[in-house]
Amino acid sequence: MLADALRSTPDGLPEALALVDGLDDALVHGLARIDEERAAALETLAAAFGGSPLGDRVTDAIGKIIAGTVTDDHLATLAGARAALLGATHDALLSGLDTALGRSRAEASAAPAVTDSGQLLAAGRSWLRELAIAGWRGVDHELAGGAAQAVQSLLTDPSSRRLAVLLDGFAAELRSAAPVSTLPRVPVRRWADLWTRALLLSQAGYPSAEAAPVDGRLVILGVDLHEHPTVFQAQAHGLLETSDGAVRLVRTGVAAAKVDTISGASAWRLLSPFPIFRGVVAEHRTVEVTGMGLTPGGDLIWDETKAAAGEPAEPFAAARVRLGPAAAPPVAPLDRHPAALAEPVLLEGYGHADGAFDLGGGVTLALDLDRLPAAGPLTPALVAASAACLGLLRWDGQWLLQPLAVQTLVKKKPVTVHGGDWALGPTEAKAAKAEAAAGTAVDVLRERAGRLLRK
Repeated sequence: MLADALRSTPDGLPEALALVDGLDDALVHGLARIDEERAAALETLAAAFGGSPLGDRVTDAIGKIIAGTVTDDHLATLAGARAALLGATHDALLSGLDTALGRSRAEASAAPAVTDSGQLLAAGRSWLRELAIAGWRGVDHELAGGAAQAVQSLLTDPSSRRLAVLLDGFAAELRSAAPVSTLPRVPVRRWADLWTRALLLSQAGYPSAEAAPVDGRLVILGVDLHEHPTVFQAQAHGLLETSDGAVRLVRTGVAAAKVDTISGASAWRLLSPFPIFRGVVAEHRTVEVTGMGLTPGGDLIWDETKAAAGEPAEPFAAARVRLGPAAAPPVAPLDRHPAALAEPVLLEGYGHADGAFDLGGGVTLALDLDRLPAAGPLTPALVAASAACLGLLRWDGQWLLQPLAVQTLVKKKPVTVHGGDWALGPTEAKAAKAEAAAGTAVDVLRERAGRLLRK
């Protein structure tokens, strides 16, 4: 069943992505410079929404934009149409995968709206409108830096900090690339994704993700490590067994700010404020959760005061028994995007191809080995020699598997290797020596930061 889902392409998927590409191309060159080719692409987009709830609004907005009028309402409609296309693509891919895996998934319910931040949101929309009019090729240092005032204002209101962080990161990418007109290649899809999400978040009344307290036992299946020059995050995917006997797929994680000189295994030292998290990841223990917040989208808000290390766990054994029937969370509207797909799976009995797993029947599953973390012991060689693999199914034009843990043979002995095994420090002598040297830098930077704060 899984092989069939990985082999097939949902009906209409190429056409939907082609419509998104046409809109993204218009954003590259700017909505102030719509030529005949790009006008035709936008009109095709409007026609595709004919008869839908967005049909009249999309047709009107695109007609006005082609005529030279670009307002916040027009751009919000354009962003909504783009998000709807990618959301439909996401849903088609995920539906096929859920069917193949026999995975049940709850329907998303309407979420309460956040408090209207008024002029704060308007400031963010103003900058996003300037970007759309100029296009990515028209971004210079002045335009990229224009988000600073809006970001500072948004940070003062807790309800708008999500948007503030997104705008800050987006502006930083644009500043580092400015002037964009000189770039040989523009990250078209990525910047359009960031622009779309920011514009939708800047609308008054977007839904919030309220967390409800939950009790239960968490078994961590694997940890996805995200390392950025300025942040390090460990995101765990696991199974939460609640008091009513239900088993749910959940995510939880912790993060810390960093500098780009700290990398590899030493980055775990930045997560020292989370000793319980690091301990259960490294020692493969269950977590007893008491009153920890769980969002409707399956995000468990980690709180060390509400977690306690439990008994030793066997992630592969737990996955074999409970991953299949576990209830998957609904996907929040703004997270309905193919790039956001990350579905935990257990694979066994596969063959090995060049950079892929052979699932039989002529189906191979490519491996996303670029995501293997430098802060863990999992290597391409271990994955290539594995007999079982816990990983995340992702989609980037094709299905990919990101390995999180493997069972394999090392010196003819069976071993299990997880990407988070070094949460309490490397277990290999060579890596431990390198981490000890790098760890000194972490300690020095922490001491200096503390000294500055005391002054």
